Amino acid sequence: MNELFIGLMSGTSLDGMDAVLVSFGDSTQDIKMIGHSYVAYEDTLKKSLLGLHLPYTNELEDSLIAGNIVSQKAYQAIETLLKKTGTSSKDIKAIGFHGQTIRHQPQKGFTLQIGNPALLAELCHINVIADFRSRDIAAGGQGAPLVPAFHKEIFSHPTIHRAIVNIGGIANITILNPETSISGFDSGPGNILLDHWSQTHLHKAFDEDGSWAREGQLIQTLLDAFFNDTYFEKTAPKSTGRDHFNEAWLNKHLQKSYSIQDIQRTLLELTALSIANAIKTHNANISEIYLCGGGALNSFLVERLKSLMPQVKIQLTDTLGLSTQHVEAAAFAWLAKQTLFSKPGNLPQVTGAKGLRILGALYPT
Repeated sequence: MNELFIGLMSGTSLDGMDAVLVSFGDSTQDIKMIGHSYVAYEDTLKKSLLGLHLPYTNELEDSLIAGNIVSQKAYQAIETLLKKTGTSSKDIKAIGFHGQTIRHQPQKGFTLQIGNPALLAELCHINVIADFRSRDIAAGGQGAPLVPAFHKEIFSHPTIHRAIVNIGGIANITILNPETSISGFDSGPGNILLDHWSQTHLHKAFDEDGSWAREGQLIQTLLDAFFNDTYFEKTAPKSTGRDHFNEAWLNKHLQKSYSIQDIQRTLLELTALSIANAIKTHNANISEIYLCGGGALNSFLVERLKSLMPQVKIQLTDTLGLSTQHVEAAAFAWLAKQTLFSKPGNLPQVTGAKGLRILGALYPT
Protein backbone atom coordinates (compact mmCIF):
# COMPACT_ATOMS: atom_id res chain seq x y z
CA MET A 1 0.00 0.00 0.00
CA ASN A 2 1.33 3.46 -0.88
CA GLU A 3 2.11 5.76 2.04
CA LEU A 4 2.50 9.54 1.98
CA PHE A 5 5.38 11.49 3.49
CA ILE A 6 6.45 15.12 3.26
CA GLY A 7 10.09 16.08 2.93
CA LEU A 8 11.41 19.55 3.78
CA MET A 9 14.76 20.98 2.78
CA SER A 10 16.47 24.31 3.27
CA GLY A 11 20.08 24.07 2.19
CA THR A 12 23.33 25.95 2.48
CA SER A 13 22.22 28.50 -0.11
CA LEU A 14 19.72 29.94 2.42
CA ASP A 15 17.23 30.81 -0.32
CA GLY A 16 14.09 29.25 1.11
CA MET A 17 12.15 26.13 2.08
CA ASP A 18 11.32 23.34 -0.36
CA ALA A 19 8.50 20.92 0.45
CA VAL A 20 7.58 17.77 -1.47
CA LEU A 21 4.78 15.27 -1.09
CA VAL A 22 6.01 11.77 -1.86
CA SER A 23 4.23 8.44 -2.17
CA PHE A 24 6.27 5.35 -1.31
CA GLY A 25 5.13 1.93 -2.45
CA ASP A 26 6.15 -1.58 -1.46
CA SER A 27 9.20 -1.92 -3.72
CA THR A 28 12.46 -0.03 -3.25
CA GLN A 29 12.17 2.21 -6.29
CA ASP A 30 8.39 2.65 -6.13
CA ILE A 31 8.40 6.35 -5.43
CA LYS A 32 6.06 8.97 -6.86
CA MET A 33 6.35 12.73 -6.54
CA ILE A 34 2.81 14.02 -6.00
CA GLY A 35 3.50 17.73 -5.58
CA HIS A 36 5.86 20.39 -4.35
CA SER A 37 5.89 23.91 -2.96
CA TYR A 38 8.46 26.54 -2.12
CA VAL A 39 8.56 29.43 0.33
CA ALA A 40 11.32 32.01 -0.10
CA TYR A 41 13.25 33.44 2.83
CA GLU A 42 13.16 37.21 3.24
CA ASP A 43 16.46 39.07 3.23
CA THR A 44 16.17 39.71 6.98
CA LEU A 45 15.94 35.99 7.70
CA LYS A 46 18.79 35.20 5.31
CA LYS A 47 20.92 37.80 7.08
CA SER A 48 20.11 36.33 10.49
CA LEU A 49 20.91 32.78 9.37
CA LEU A 50 24.12 33.84 7.70
CA GLY A 51 25.23 35.67 10.86
CA LEU A 52 24.63 32.58 12.99
CA HIS A 53 27.38 30.68 11.20
CA LEU A 54 29.94 32.56 13.29
CA PRO A 55 30.02 33.11 17.08
CA TYR A 56 28.76 36.39 18.56
CA THR A 57 27.06 37.74 21.69
CA ASN A 58 23.47 36.52 22.18
CA GLU A 59 23.71 34.00 19.34
CA LEU A 60 21.87 31.38 21.44
CA GLU A 61 18.69 33.44 21.75
CA ASP A 62 18.91 34.59 18.14
CA SER A 63 19.28 31.00 16.92
CA LEU A 64 16.14 29.91 18.80
CA ILE A 65 14.14 32.83 17.43
CA ALA A 66 15.39 32.13 13.91
CA GLY A 67 14.56 28.45 14.38
CA ASN A 68 10.94 29.36 15.17
CA ILE A 69 10.79 31.45 11.99
CA VAL A 70 12.24 28.59 9.95
CA SER A 71 9.49 26.35 11.37
CA GLN A 72 6.86 28.92 10.41
CA LYS A 73 8.25 28.91 6.86
CA ALA A 74 8.07 25.12 6.86
CA TYR A 75 4.44 25.29 7.96
CA GLN A 76 3.63 27.74 5.17
CA ALA A 77 5.25 25.43 2.62
CA ILE A 78 3.31 22.43 3.96
CA GLU A 79 -0.02 24.25 3.96
CA THR A 80 0.53 25.35 0.37
CA LEU A 81 1.56 21.84 -0.62
CA LEU A 82 -1.48 20.18 0.95
CA LYS A 83 -3.80 22.72 -0.66
CA LYS A 84 -2.18 22.32 -4.11
CA THR A 85 -2.47 18.54 -4.00
CA GLY A 86 -5.86 18.33 -2.30
CA THR A 87 -4.37 16.21 0.47
CA SER A 88 -5.52 16.03 4.08
CA SER A 89 -2.98 16.28 6.87
CA LYS A 90 -4.52 13.09 8.28
CA ASP A 91 -3.21 11.18 5.26
CA ILE A 92 0.44 12.09 5.90
CA LYS A 93 2.47 9.55 7.87
CA ALA A 94 5.23 11.98 8.84
CA ILE A 95 7.21 15.05 7.86
CA GLY A 96 10.98 14.85 7.42
CA PHE A 97 12.25 18.22 8.69
CA HIS A 98 15.94 18.82 8.04
CA GLY A 99 16.02 22.31 9.59
CA GLN A 100 18.60 24.92 8.67
CA THR A 101 22.25 24.04 9.17
CA ILE A 102 24.16 26.81 10.92
CA ARG A 103 27.10 24.82 12.28
CA HIS A 104 28.63 21.56 11.09
CA GLN A 105 31.62 20.47 13.16
CA PRO A 106 31.74 16.67 13.20
CA GLN A 107 35.42 16.81 14.23
CA LYS A 108 34.18 18.44 17.45
CA GLY A 109 31.32 15.96 17.80
CA PHE A 110 28.35 18.10 16.80
CA THR A 111 26.21 19.46 14.02
CA LEU A 112 23.41 21.99 14.43
CA GLN A 113 20.32 22.42 12.30
CA ILE A 114 18.00 25.02 13.78
CA GLY A 115 14.23 24.77 13.61
CA ASN A 116 11.56 23.91 16.14
CA PRO A 117 10.07 20.51 15.26
CA ALA A 118 7.78 20.62 18.30
CA LEU A 119 6.27 23.86 17.00
CA LEU A 120 5.92 22.41 13.51
CA ALA A 121 4.11 19.33 14.86
CA GLU A 122 1.80 21.60 16.82
CA LEU A 123 1.01 23.71 13.77
CA CYS A 124 0.57 20.88 11.26
CA HIS A 125 -0.93 18.14 13.43
CA ILE A 126 1.35 15.69 11.62
CA ASN A 127 4.21 13.57 13.00
CA VAL A 128 7.49 15.45 12.58
CA ILE A 129 10.87 13.75 12.43
CA ALA A 130 13.95 15.97 12.77
CA ASP A 131 17.60 16.03 13.87
CA PHE A 132 18.72 13.37 11.38
CA ARG A 133 22.46 13.98 11.62
CA SER A 134 23.24 13.84 15.35
CA ARG A 135 22.97 10.07 15.83
CA ASP A 136 25.42 9.38 13.03
CA ILE A 137 27.91 11.81 14.57
CA ALA A 138 27.38 10.21 17.98
CA ALA A 139 28.35 6.92 16.33
CA GLY A 140 31.62 8.44 15.12
CA GLY A 141 30.40 9.54 11.69
CA GLN A 142 30.40 12.82 9.80
CA GLY A 143 26.61 13.12 9.93
CA ALA A 144 26.82 13.94 6.22
CA PRO A 145 26.18 13.43 3.47
CA LEU A 146 22.97 11.54 4.24
CA VAL A 147 21.41 11.63 0.76
CA PRO A 148 23.62 8.79 -0.66
CA ALA A 149 21.46 6.27 1.22
CA PHE A 150 18.43 7.62 -0.64
CA HIS A 151 20.34 7.76 -3.93
CA LYS A 152 21.24 4.10 -3.46
CA GLU A 153 17.60 3.11 -3.01
CA ILE A 154 16.18 5.22 -5.84
CA PHE A 155 18.87 5.60 -8.50
CA SER A 156 20.91 2.39 -8.39
CA HIS A 157 21.12 0.23 -11.51
CA PRO A 158 22.02 -3.48 -11.44
CA THR A 159 24.68 -3.18 -14.15
CA ILE A 160 25.40 0.52 -14.85
CA HIS A 161 28.07 2.37 -12.87
CA ARG A 162 26.60 5.77 -11.98
CA ALA A 163 27.34 8.87 -9.95
CA ILE A 164 24.74 11.25 -8.53
CA VAL A 165 26.07 14.78 -8.06
CA ASN A 166 24.02 17.15 -5.93
CA ILE A 167 25.18 20.74 -6.45
CA GLY A 168 23.66 22.76 -3.64
CA GLY A 169 25.59 25.26 -1.57
CA ILE A 170 28.03 22.41 -1.07
CA ALA A 171 28.46 19.72 -3.73
CA ASN A 172 28.16 16.08 -2.72
CA ILE A 173 28.76 12.98 -4.79
CA THR A 174 27.30 9.48 -4.54
CA ILE A 175 29.14 6.67 -6.34
CA LEU A 176 26.73 3.86 -7.31
CA ASN A 177 28.95 1.02 -8.43
CA PRO A 178 26.92 -2.20 -8.82
CA GLU A 179 30.03 -4.29 -8.14
CA THR A 180 31.14 -2.62 -4.89
CA SER A 181 29.68 -0.88 -1.87
CA ILE A 182 28.20 2.59 -2.22
CA SER A 183 30.41 5.57 -1.45
CA GLY A 184 29.66 9.25 -1.04
CA PHE A 185 31.23 12.47 0.22
CA ASP A 186 31.20 16.26 -0.06
CA SER A 187 33.54 17.32 -2.85
CA GLY A 188 33.70 20.99 -1.81
CA PRO A 189 31.92 24.23 -2.74
CA GLY A 190 28.90 24.03 -4.97
CA ASN A 191 27.00 27.31 -5.31
CA ILE A 192 28.00 28.81 -1.99
CA LEU A 193 30.89 31.02 -3.15
CA LEU A 194 29.37 31.70 -6.57
CA ASP A 195 26.15 32.96 -4.98
CA HIS A 196 28.04 35.06 -2.44
CA TRP A 197 30.09 36.76 -5.17
CA SER A 198 27.01 37.36 -7.32
CA GLN A 199 25.07 38.82 -4.39
CA THR A 200 27.97 41.04 -3.39
CA HIS A 201 28.74 42.49 -6.82
CA LEU A 202 25.59 42.06 -8.93
CA HIS A 203 23.09 42.27 -6.05
CA LYS A 204 21.53 39.10 -7.44
CA ALA A 205 20.97 35.92 -5.45
CA PHE A 206 22.75 33.87 -8.10
CA ASP A 207 24.43 34.11 -11.50
CA GLU A 208 21.65 32.79 -13.75
CA ASP A 209 22.93 30.13 -16.16
CA GLY A 210 26.47 31.20 -15.22
CA SER A 211 26.16 34.01 -17.77
CA TRP A 212 28.36 36.42 -15.80
CA ALA A 213 31.02 33.78 -15.19
CA ARG A 214 30.93 32.76 -18.85
CA GLU A 215 32.20 36.19 -19.93
CA GLY A 216 35.07 36.19 -17.44
CA GLN A 217 38.60 34.83 -17.77
CA LEU A 218 39.99 32.00 -15.67
CA ILE A 219 42.69 33.12 -13.21
CA GLN A 220 44.89 30.02 -13.05
CA THR A 221 47.07 31.21 -10.17
CA LEU A 222 43.97 31.92 -8.07
CA LEU A 223 42.48 28.54 -8.93
CA ASP A 224 45.73 26.85 -7.91
CA ALA A 225 45.65 28.74 -4.62
CA PHE A 226 42.08 27.55 -3.97
CA PHE A 227 43.13 23.95 -4.49
CA ASN A 228 45.94 24.29 -1.95
CA ASP A 229 43.24 23.88 0.69
CA THR A 230 43.82 20.58 2.48
CA TYR A 231 40.13 19.66 2.29
CA PHE A 232 40.56 18.65 -1.34
CA GLU A 233 43.33 16.23 -0.36
CA LYS A 234 41.28 14.42 2.27
CA THR A 235 39.94 10.99 1.53
CA ALA A 236 36.36 9.98 2.26
CA PRO A 237 34.51 9.90 4.58
CA LYS A 238 34.50 13.69 4.56
CA SER A 239 31.96 16.48 4.77
CA THR A 240 32.08 20.25 4.84
CA GLY A 241 29.91 23.35 4.91
CA ARG A 242 29.73 27.09 5.35
CA ASP A 243 31.90 26.76 8.46
CA HIS A 244 34.83 26.13 6.11
CA PHE A 245 34.01 27.52 2.66
CA ASN A 246 32.76 31.04 3.33
CA GLU A 247 33.42 34.72 2.71
CA ALA A 248 36.47 34.74 4.99
CA TRP A 249 37.93 31.72 3.16
CA LEU A 250 37.50 33.48 -0.17
CA ASN A 251 38.84 36.83 1.01
CA LYS A 252 42.10 35.35 2.28
CA HIS A 253 42.85 34.25 -1.29
CA LEU A 254 42.05 37.64 -2.84
CA GLN A 255 45.25 39.45 -1.92
CA LYS A 256 45.75 40.75 -5.46
CA SER A 257 43.56 43.03 -7.56
CA TYR A 258 41.54 40.77 -9.85
CA SER A 259 38.59 41.53 -12.09
CA ILE A 260 35.42 40.66 -10.17
CA GLN A 261 34.05 38.89 -13.24
CA ASP A 262 37.24 36.85 -13.59
CA ILE A 263 36.88 35.83 -9.95
CA GLN A 264 33.37 34.55 -10.67
CA ARG A 265 34.69 32.57 -13.62
CA THR A 266 37.42 31.07 -11.41
CA LEU A 267 34.95 30.20 -8.65
CA LEU A 268 32.82 28.34 -11.19
CA GLU A 269 35.88 26.41 -12.31
CA LEU A 270 36.62 25.58 -8.67
CA THR A 271 33.20 23.96 -8.34
CA ALA A 272 33.40 22.11 -11.66
CA LEU A 273 36.99 20.92 -11.28
CA SER A 274 36.62 19.84 -7.64
CA ILE A 275 33.65 17.66 -8.66
CA ALA A 276 35.49 16.21 -11.69
CA ASN A 277 38.69 15.58 -9.72
CA ALA A 278 36.80 13.88 -6.91
CA ILE A 279 34.99 11.56 -9.31
CA LYS A 280 38.20 10.68 -11.14
CA THR A 281 40.07 10.11 -7.89
CA HIS A 282 37.47 7.87 -6.31
CA ASN A 283 36.45 5.94 -9.40
CA ALA A 284 37.41 6.61 -13.00
CA ASN A 285 35.10 4.03 -14.60
CA ILE A 286 31.77 5.81 -14.14
CA SER A 287 29.69 5.78 -17.32
CA GLU A 288 26.77 7.99 -16.24
CA ILE A 289 26.47 11.08 -14.06
CA TYR A 290 23.13 12.54 -12.98
CA LEU A 291 22.99 16.08 -11.62
CA CYS A 292 20.57 17.57 -9.12
CA GLY A 293 20.35 20.68 -6.94
CA GLY A 294 20.35 24.33 -7.96
CA GLY A 295 23.75 24.12 -9.63
CA ALA A 296 22.39 21.59 -12.12
CA LEU A 297 20.43 24.47 -13.67
CA ASN A 298 23.61 26.52 -14.24
CA SER A 299 24.17 25.78 -17.93
CA PHE A 300 27.75 27.04 -17.99
CA LEU A 301 28.67 24.93 -14.96
CA VAL A 302 27.14 21.87 -16.65
CA GLU A 303 29.09 22.68 -19.83
CA ARG A 304 32.32 22.79 -17.85
CA LEU A 305 31.56 19.45 -16.19
CA LYS A 306 30.91 17.87 -19.60
CA SER A 307 34.14 19.34 -20.94
CA LEU A 308 36.13 18.03 -17.95
CA MET A 309 34.60 14.55 -18.21
CA PRO A 310 33.88 14.05 -21.94
CA GLN A 311 33.83 10.26 -21.65
CA VAL A 312 30.86 10.29 -19.28
CA LYS A 313 27.18 10.81 -20.14
CA ILE A 314 25.98 13.70 -17.95
CA GLN A 315 22.25 14.32 -17.52
CA LEU A 316 19.78 15.67 -14.97
CA THR A 317 18.00 13.37 -12.51
CA ASP A 318 14.77 14.35 -14.29
CA THR A 319 15.60 11.63 -16.82
CA LEU A 320 15.41 9.11 -13.95
CA GLY A 321 11.99 10.40 -12.93
CA LEU A 322 12.87 12.77 -10.09
CA SER A 323 13.17 16.52 -10.66
CA THR A 324 16.60 17.97 -9.97
CA GLN A 325 15.11 20.61 -7.66
CA HIS A 326 13.33 18.09 -5.44
CA VAL A 327 15.79 15.24 -4.87
CA GLU A 328 17.08 16.50 -1.51
CA ALA A 329 13.63 17.23 -0.08
CA ALA A 330 12.47 13.80 -1.27
CA ALA A 331 15.48 12.29 0.49
CA PHE A 332 14.28 13.67 3.81
CA ALA A 333 10.80 12.28 3.18
CA TRP A 334 12.50 8.90 2.70
CA LEU A 335 14.63 9.37 5.83
CA ALA A 336 11.46 10.16 7.79
CA LYS A 337 9.95 6.91 6.51
CA GLN A 338 13.04 4.99 7.61
CA THR A 339 12.86 6.49 11.09
CA LEU A 340 9.13 5.95 11.50
CA PHE A 341 9.51 2.25 10.65
CA SER A 342 12.67 1.84 12.77
CA LYS A 343 15.00 1.28 9.81
CA PRO A 344 18.53 2.69 9.48
CA GLY A 345 19.03 5.83 7.40
CA ASN A 346 22.80 6.15 7.22
CA LEU A 347 25.51 4.37 5.25
CA PRO A 348 28.53 3.78 7.51
CA GLN A 349 30.90 3.52 4.54
CA VAL A 350 29.80 7.04 3.52
CA THR A 351 29.71 8.85 6.85
CA GLY A 352 32.31 6.84 8.76
CA ALA A 353 29.87 5.87 11.54
CA LYS A 354 30.51 2.68 13.51
CA GLY A 355 27.47 1.02 11.96
CA LEU A 356 23.93 1.39 10.69
CA ARG A 357 21.81 3.69 12.84
CA ILE A 358 18.17 4.73 13.02
CA LEU A 359 18.35 8.49 12.54
CA GLY A 360 16.17 11.33 13.73
CA ALA A 361 13.88 12.18 16.64
CA LEU A 362 10.08 11.81 16.46
CA TYR A 363 7.73 14.60 17.54
CA PRO A 364 4.35 12.86 17.41
CA THR A 365 1.19 14.71 16.48
